[in-house]
Amino acid sequence: MTYREAIEELETILRALETDAVDVDDLTARVERSAELIRLCRHKLRHAEASLDRVFDTLDEEDDSDESADEEEVDDDDDPVSDDDDDDEHDHLPGGPGRAW
Repeated sequence: MTYREAIEELETILRALETDAVDVDDLTARVERSAELIRLCRHKLRHAEASLDRVFDTLDEEDDSDESADEEEVDDDDDPVSDDDDDDEHDHLPGGPGRAW
């Protein structure tokens, strides 16, 4: 039975209970059936949640490994400000090299 089928049957039982169309002798059987359907729906929801968690965990792991790979590819020589550029530090400032502003 699918989740949707279980929900539809639960709705049918609920409508019958709301309209008092259920005989007292039948009430116990319908309540027991409702409990079974609710357990089935909870099980299906838990299963779906666990499956989604696994999918998202896999995506997170892929993202983490992609970020790690990107960090390993970073080359320090491309850093625009390095310790070797101390002499040219003020060359880009207005007024030219060596002038305070």
